[in-house]
Amino acid sequence: MRHTRLTAACIAAGLALLTGCSAASTGGSAAAGGTTLTYLTFETPSLTASFWDTSIANGEKKVPGLTIKKIVAPSTDRDAYAKQLQASGQFPDLLQSITPSTFATAGLLKPYDQNWVNANFMLPMGNAYKGKVYIPPTNSQIIPMVFYNKKMFAKAGITAVPKTWADFMAVNAKLKAAGMTPIELGGGDPFAASMPLVGILSADVLGKDPNWLQERYAGKVHFTDANVEAAVAKYRTMVKNGDFEDGALGVKYADSITNFTSGKTAMYMMGSWFLGSVPKANADDFGSFMTPTDDGSLVVPFAVGGSMAISAKTADPAKATAFAEAWSLDPANYKTLIEGDGAFPMLKGKTLADYNVNVTQVFKDSYSYVTDQNTKVSAFGWATNDDSMPSGLNDAFYAASQALFTSDDVNGQMAKLDAAWDAATK
Repeated sequence: MRHTRLTAACIAAGLALLTGCSAASTGGSAAAGGTTLTYLTFETPSLTASFWDTSIANGEKKVPGLTIKKIVAPSTDRDAYAKQLQASGQFPDLLQSITPSTFATAGLLKPYDQNWVNANFMLPMGNAYKGKVYIPPTNSQIIPMVFYNKKMFAKAGITAVPKTWADFMAVNAKLKAAGMTPIELGGGDPFAASMPLVGILSADVLGKDPNWLQERYAGKVHFTDANVEAAVAKYRTMVKNGDFEDGALGVKYADSITNFTSGKTAMYMMGSWFLGSVPKANADDFGSFMTPTDDGSLVVPFAVGGSMAISAKTADPAKATAFAEAWSLDPANYKTLIEGDGAFPMLKGKTLADYNVNVTQVFKDSYSYVTDQNTKVSAFGWATNDDSMPSGLNDAFYAASQALFTSDDVNGQMAKLDAAWDAATK
């Protein structure tokens, strides 16, 4: 669920691969004795081609007469690529981990049977859009968490994780005084550059007003409001205080993981998928906490993810649905998602032990924020439910995050976001 921009070249190359497949992509084509459906996936170091091939083969076994044709997005921005496919008449029959609101409003998605969703998932309406579930709520993430190096904290004389924002600033000061860089930032990738702002806005704005995003749709609140600008100003203070590494805006996401896990920085604000990258050899050196608030209250920026959406245009909705349901309940898929991609499973009536997974203590501690009773809000900019931002706003938000690393013009950047929001919702 990591969003990046697609280049025109990548899109063109990806579409070229599908030349001649438009019939299958717009609703399935009859294979010898059965049906062929197209399935848009993506690949990462954790979710490899082998994972997708195996999971697809297992799903096909449960749906007689079905063949799945895999389409791999040339970037992790599935939404952008799916739009390109739709525009060229090649909209897939099944689409993995997309943002439902982007396509449901155009009538492109088929909702799941609510009784099936209610029977199988812990939060049946966790990613519902306009009262309907378009992707099964199979997993969740906390975006971001603040991961920290316990040994570096101890070396700097820090004996407890910060609860308040003042505590957090004091921790940063202690780390710098001990000659350490407090916080890693993969600022070279737009989504990674936004993580501190996602944490602060989720904690300070949504923590006090969980309905803020809905109120923004209604025009009752704005990014230029004083409370929002005050939250954003905290990020500017962190930058000016030197809390991030030198040249952070040029650090790529992959390098930011290596920098943090190798001990070059003491903390890392990143989505809980980072748990899949915690080195097993010294996993006990790492812990996690939430972005601190002014009063010390705990706010968990939560996002319920899911598996695949079903095209409303598919020629065989019964087989498409059967495959999607089988894939979404397959324990083997969860094992890979949990161990390799740090996903928090949301199947009803299951514990971690039921998935036969080998996970670190920091994973277990982090997962407790999901299962415990606490204040959960939509992770700002990452929700796939009614709190999802309008199409295109995520890119504008990422751009503002990068711009604010070097600019004091908080009001100007927030005004740009308001303008982009208003243009997107006309």
